[in-house]
Amino acid sequence: MDYKNTLTTCIYCGCGCQMNIETLDGQIIGVWPSKTQEISQGKLCIKGWNVTSFSDHADRLTTPLIRKNGELVEASWDEALTLMAERLGAIKTESGPDSVAFLASAKCTNEENYLFNKLARAVFNTNNIDHCARL
Repeated sequence: MDYKNTLTTCIYCGCGCQMNIETLDGQIIGVWPSKTQEISQGKLCIKGWNVTSFSDHADRLTTPLIRKNGELVEASWDEALTLMAERLGAIKTESGPDSVAFLASAKCTNEENYLFNKLARAVFNTNNIDHCARL
């Protein structure tokens, strides 16, 4: 038996609450709030308590999909990221920086959303950025 307790940050909002994810032989068996973290103070909201509900869902994507000949097929991360960069770069070159937009996620940390904004503004030179806290 392989039991582990892994300290991690909740994915549901940018607050940064920390929790311990319990696993037994690689399977998630429990979630417990961090008792020592200043933000969550030993508590979790309902989303935090259920944060792992999607991890083993049958419909969860575990590998990138790209469209080839009209159909979605599995691809490596390198292939998917390269294709995305090439296509977004081509759109920006052809139609200008305001032809692309970025939608940030409430499921990312504040730091990840900050970097996402930097990508939009510094790399793509666009202010077309929105945030959807309703995810």
